[in-house]
Amino acid sequence: MPRVVSVIFPTLATDRIRRADPSIPAEMPLVVVARSGSKRWLSAIDENAAKLGLHVGMAAAKAQALVQGLHMVDADPAADRAALERLTLWALSQYSPVVAADPPDGIVMDTEGADHLQGGEELMLSGLVNRFRARGLPARAVIADTWGAAFGLARSMTAETRIIPIGKTADAVANLPISSLRLSAETIASLRTLGFKAVGDLAATPRAPLTLRFGPEIGRRLDQMFGRIAEPIDPIRCPEIIEVCRAFAEPIGAAETIAKYISRLVAKLCRELQAKGLGVRRTDLIVHRVDNSIQALRAGTAKPVRDVAWLTKLLHDRIEKIDPGYGIEKLSLAATMVEPLDDKQIASSLIEDATVDVGAFVDVLGNRGTYRIYRLAPVASDVPERSVQRISAIAEDVGQTWPMIWPRPVRLMDRPELIEVMALLPDHPPVWFTWRGKRRRVKRADGPERIFGEWWQRTSEWTAVRDYFTVEDETGERYWIFRSGDGVDLETGSHRWFLHGVFA
Repeated sequence: MPRVVSVIFPTLATDRIRRADPSIPAEMPLVVVARSGSKRWLSAIDENAAKLGLHVGMAAAKAQALVQGLHMVDADPAADRAALERLTLWALSQYSPVVAADPPDGIVMDTEGADHLQGGEELMLSGLVNRFRARGLPARAVIADTWGAAFGLARSMTAETRIIPIGKTADAVANLPISSLRLSAETIASLRTLGFKAVGDLAATPRAPLTLRFGPEIGRRLDQMFGRIAEPIDPIRCPEIIEVCRAFAEPIGAAETIAKYISRLVAKLCRELQAKGLGVRRTDLIVHRVDNSIQALRAGTAKPVRDVAWLTKLLHDRIEKIDPGYGIEKLSLAATMVEPLDDKQIASSLIEDATVDVGAFVDVLGNRGTYRIYRLAPVASDVPERSVQRISAIAEDVGQTWPMIWPRPVRLMDRPELIEVMALLPDHPPVWFTWRGKRRRVKRADGPERIFGEWWQRTSEWTAVRDYFTVEDETGERYWIFRSGDGVDLETGSHRWFLHGVFA
């Protein structure tokens, strides 16, 4: 069963205009006006305009009369399509091998076989909208079994993300408005005149009278939404993407045959990469079946490679994910993410201290779904939770060190945990403390080590301090605790105590 993600950008046109013209005040309502003869209407609005009661489709003259100081810009469909294409190409390189633009304001992706690289559907959707929001582009994303269902739900909900479980499409779309069926405006208006409001009402109506009056389009859209007929996504491609294909006179389906032609495609792809001095970081295998459906497999690598044997192995390991159905008529292999790669000697029997290459190990884990593979590196910061950073598992040593006069625990909490303490202020260590419901009497203590806030990071840390103590309880366990504040002035902290780490 395919899984389709529909992503929409409600303010795509207005955000593009604001980026192109930074002089437009952020608080000023902005609308985009489309024209057809003498008729002018709002084709896009920003959040400021929506809060004032304006909506897409409203007459431009009415909007101008309702809102003083409304900034109106003529629509530029070509620029909007170009912006949408750039977003589509970015999603192709980051999320799925099968991505297409879904005009006027969305993209659609088939994430079957690719979501595991992002940690699953939930993390994939939340990460997707968060990355767009971080760049000032609000987005909403839905994943469902069909393109039609995901399209309608994304344009009808207010939440940022929604996941429709497999097989639950009919229940999810029953209450959607009929406008979500991607029918013409004339057909929608006629159906509303007949009393149809929701998709469920239309789906429960006998098909023959609707087909006789409106033609087959309504039935086709309903069947696509409910998954009764396939709706393949034609993936976007750009001239820069290196892609090799093999079409078959007779459909193939045996795993051994698929593996043989994958090997040949990988060899051909690597030859083209070598001619351009490139290595591949992400490879997509597109499987075109005779029933006009598409499957896709994605293999990623930690660093650019063009080793035929290794790329072949990564794809062969996932052949069992391919469902040939009634047969495969075409295989395509695309290098959707490439980087420069020069030929160099990586090993020699004359070099005894050769560096062990863990890239292959990282690739295997990553393509099995273990996507959070990283190393820790030091950061120049006195604040403990900021003194380390995550870097790529195969990254070069950053070489940055930070002197630590006091010992640090081997285990640092994700967040300091609040504890109850009895201590004599301002500089004495605790006599006892309670952590996770258990009271521990302090036998030995060392400290305080004072750590000041990083005032250049945020203004709230101008006067903030922490006093850290290394304490040992009656069982010999050693803990790293701190008091927020200097014990005298409340401006330096709340004077509450926290446990931040545990020593080995």
